[in-house]
Amino acid sequence: MTKKHIKAHIYKKRGKFHIGKYDLRVKRSLAGLGLFTFSPIKKGSCIIEYKGPTLSKKQEEDSNSLYLFEVTKTKTIDGAVRSNTARYINHSCRPNSEIDIYKGRVYVMAKRNIKVGEELNYDYDTDYFEAYIKPKGCKCIKHAPELWVK
Repeated sequence: MTKKHIKAHIYKKRGKFHIGKYDLRVKRSLAGLGLFTFSPIKKGSCIIEYKGPTLSKKQEEDSNSLYLFEVTKTKTIDGAVRSNTARYINHSCRPNSEIDIYKGRVYVMAKRNIKVGEELNYDYDTDYFEAYIKPKGCKCIKHAPELWVK
């Protein structure tokens, strides 16, 4: 096998959901704390996995967590655990990332090329947006561009 074939074979084996080694850091953001990249990220790359314990329907209903992620009708992840760095990814109506669910796991994928220093964000679902973001006012670049002017 040539080096070219070996690289192609490794990529095929790791697949789309192989999480890249990116320098991600939690910093202050307009929405509170946010997750920023200090490595360039290419479109289509798997950035990070949203992790946490799986809750039963009863636990989900009793929970006060703002980090619940519904994977299926019967599976919800509580991402409030500190080890879940993906919990710091904020909402944007013009996101640079998107969610991809594969085999019951939640991955954050680059929707476009992401530059060093950019805050990672994805579009939260309508229910969460209506209940928690809209009442306080969305601070994403689409709804509050004046906040993003440096």
